[in-house]
Amino acid sequence: MNPSLVAIDLAKNCYQVCVLDAEGQVKSNRRFSAGKFTQFIHQLPITSIAMEACGSSNYWGRRLQALGHRVLLIP
Repeated sequence: MNPSLVAIDLAKNCYQVCVLDAEGQVKSNRRFSAGKFTQFIHQLPITSIAMEACGSSNYWGRRLQALGHRVLLIP
């Protein structure tokens, strides 16, 4: 999988992750538990990641940037 954009909806106990290809087509749209989400982001190729600006988005943004991703926080 070589995503063009990954959109993440953050919540307390689960994370919804939508992966889009270069044409804007949805390649996957999955819900992850906290542990599985961490595993997922560590195996994700470097890409752009969009998240809604919320209470935990700055924390996750820093973690994702440390892995080399371009993070976009959307108000």
